[in-house]
Amino acid sequence: MEASSSTHPSRSGLPSSGRPLRIAINTGGGDAPGLNAVIRSVVLSALNLGWEVYGIRRGYEGLFQKDGVMRLDPKSVQGITRLGGTILGTTNRGNPLEWPVTHPDGSVETVDRSGEIVDAFREHGLDALVAIGGDGSLRIASALHERGLPVIGVPKTIDNDLEATQFTFGFHTAVQTATDALDKLHSTAEAHGRVMVVEVMGRHTGWIGLYAGISGAADVILVPEVPYDIQKVVERIEKQYEDGKPNYSIVVVAEGASPADGSPVYQEVARPGANERYGGIADRLAREIQERAGHESRALVLGHLQRGGQPTAYDRLLALEFGAAAIDLIEDGSFGCMVALQPPHILAVPISEAVDRVKAVPVDGDVVRTARRLGISFGD
Repeated sequence: MEASSSTHPSRSGLPSSGRPLRIAINTGGGDAPGLNAVIRSVVLSALNLGWEVYGIRRGYEGLFQKDGVMRLDPKSVQGITRLGGTILGTTNRGNPLEWPVTHPDGSVETVDRSGEIVDAFREHGLDALVAIGGDGSLRIASALHERGLPVIGVPKTIDNDLEATQFTFGFHTAVQTATDALDKLHSTAEAHGRVMVVEVMGRHTGWIGLYAGISGAADVILVPEVPYDIQKVVERIEKQYEDGKPNYSIVVVAEGASPADGSPVYQEVARPGANERYGGIADRLAREIQERAGHESRALVLGHLQRGGQPTAYDRLLALEFGAAAIDLIEDGSFGCMVALQPPHILAVPISEAVDRVKAVPVDGDVVRTARRLGISFGD
């Protein structure tokens, strides 16, 4: 792959001035298990080349704040691979292309501060940035690269919805968390003979719902890729009760799922200018199922539980591989690229292409076919 011409470090890891290369890391958007593992991998890999590493706190905000850029050394990343969250902090409100400014009258205006970001980056004496984020954060990184910032992207999202990579770190941990919850719900649902409707994250896609639903022995899985018919859902549940084994039912619904004749359910916008957020589909489904089928139904929203906790071994390893690969790309001068898992290799793909489209669940794929063979209904 052709390297970007914005900044090209030498093979020795030294810029033209002869000083050690200074690279920065930031984490943006929603948190995901494995972020700290990437940070540790980037830091150790870079230090082994004789480079210096700095962490930018809370996305890009740290560039404008006192003590917002911190030096990272082996001690600062010791023992963090197993930890959830991110030692650098994160935010989904600091888009430098649409930076919110509140006026004295309370009105909010967005301004483009991307030029200030690039200038501040250079003022800190930094040579390259490893931007860890999902599609939104990586779109920002791509735009900043076009404005002259030497950027390498690392894909992060529990939703697993980036087309260029088979998996994103954090996804498998979120699936494990959801599966553990489903395992526990079977016993209480059976004790009361209830229908349990479990809402999982995923935004526009149903990857978490699909993987956790199958692994957690759900009877119904509803995902955005397959618009559902509520009557088909009820029929599957009624069959469960008629057969008598067991006399309860588990329904997993992705937050972005919608009926064929309707639309997704959104939460109220928490602040002016904020994007719409999915939420509430489980409550609606539980009410509809109870009204139509007559079985006591309960809704459970797993929410941010799916973002927390220790990353699984798989996510730790993937995150560590991504971090090391990011340093390889900096060494090669391949800026404007994102690391991506395309088995059996981790490759570099242009960030602009990586975020070009959402990776939806293939409705005719092997995983969906497996679910249907097991008798799981998708409400279609």
